[in-house]
Amino acid sequence: MMTHDFILPDLGEGLTEAEIVSWLVKVGDTITIDQPVVEVESAKSVVELPSPFGGVVQSLFGEAGQVIHAGQVLLSVADAAHSALEPTAEDEVAVPARSETPTEPAAPDAPPTAPSGASGAVLVGYGTSENTRPLRRPSTARFGARDASPEVSVPPPAPEPAAVQPAAVAPSVLLDRPSPVVSPIVRMLARENGFDASALRGSGPNDLVLRRDVEARIRANVTAATTATPAPAASAPATAPTAVPATATATATATAAATAAAAAASAPPPSDTRIPITGPRKVVAERLAQSRREIPEATIWLDVDATELFIARDRLLEATGERFSVTALIARFVVAGLRRYPLLNASVDTASQEILVRGEINLGIAAQTPRGLMVPVVHGAHALTTRQLRDSIAGLVSQAGDGAFSPGALSGGTFTLNNFGSLGVDGSAAIINHPEAAILGIGRMIERPWVVEHELAVRTVVELSMVFDHRVCDGDTAAGFLTYVARCIESPVALLADL
Repeated sequence: MMTHDFILPDLGEGLTEAEIVSWLVKVGDTITIDQPVVEVESAKSVVELPSPFGGVVQSLFGEAGQVIHAGQVLLSVADAAHSALEPTAEDEVAVPARSETPTEPAAPDAPPTAPSGASGAVLVGYGTSENTRPLRRPSTARFGARDASPEVSVPPPAPEPAAVQPAAVAPSVLLDRPSPVVSPIVRMLARENGFDASALRGSGPNDLVLRRDVEARIRANVTAATTATPAPAASAPATAPTAVPATATATATATAAATAAAAAASAPPPSDTRIPITGPRKVVAERLAQSRREIPEATIWLDVDATELFIARDRLLEATGERFSVTALIARFVVAGLRRYPLLNASVDTASQEILVRGEINLGIAAQTPRGLMVPVVHGAHALTTRQLRDSIAGLVSQAGDGAFSPGALSGGTFTLNNFGSLGVDGSAAIINHPEAAILGIGRMIERPWVVEHELAVRTVVELSMVFDHRVCDGDTAAGFLTYVARCIESPVALLADL
């Protein structure tokens, strides 16, 4: 029988490992070439890997949540033609534990058994037992009589055990497939509380299991346990009211307080929680740490009157019938500013001790996702119109809902724009996204008192904060860029001079 091993390929960009999120096939399935067979999570994204071979799945190597490395075998596939003629060793020796006539198929009304794979995983919704075994027909029943002296002797059937009732499973977990679980933290939180997150019905897109789903299940389990605990028997009522002296009442109160204090002192302290640094969080941590080690950064900031920016946005809506976000408009100003100050669209090559000024402007947009902080990139932003730039940013924002970015969307950035005002803060001394040379932060936009033509007025004000690599440029370059963007925000028509 010809068997092929599907090996985890090189994931590119220095990535050498991935975590299995879920299997899309099981042992015994017939697959075709380029059919997705497994969903894995690398440090950059969650992807489905297609099989380079077609045939019958013989073995799966690894379980959901297990980390695998490039070069490791994921699954083995046998040619369909050979598999139909050659029974496997498992077919030769598998004997139904509950049937005295193994050559007969299971009755139509027999309860389903749990399919088993190489990982031993059991489909949710089926009862499990040590006595439950996969029902297989011996090869002699399927392919005709064989040699009278088989290679493996079949032991006599064991006495039929008592019927095993399917385990009671909550309706919310009776799924036809495991739910997708992207976040390692969500999977760990579920495991620590004694259940599998993929058994839940997720509330995210395409049934994606989010942290709130796991927390809801934990609360439900606690409530169920509390309800199942019998209440202490009520003491018999007193036959007649008895007066209690004040000294006795005080003594009882003091005793109760001392008992409560002793119970609190004897209670175990809250346990520590360890959260593994994996996936995107690991990449972000390494990149930020490297940025702090290598880049001598400096920070400047500026308060800007953004009232005219909102007026310009409303006029664009009236003129075109299309909505333009404030972030998209500021991104347009940033691209124009980088054209004027190209040193900020650069990186430092430490090996050659050179400043590499990038020809293209690939604008990164910092985004908070369920998988943590990620920076998807608008490639070729310098060649886009304002409308195209708006649509590209909107597409990245929509993908941030589940963090399912392709690896290419998270690489190649030359400058980062961070709108932390959406988090409700005014400013931040951000960390540069290594190996870039600068990052621009946008704070929240709120109404503040402002002096306009020597008079006090209420204006919409935003704080811009600029962090730059002092190896690449000095303060005059960074200040020139920041004040240029500020002028465009205060008077968007000023950008017309550079178009």
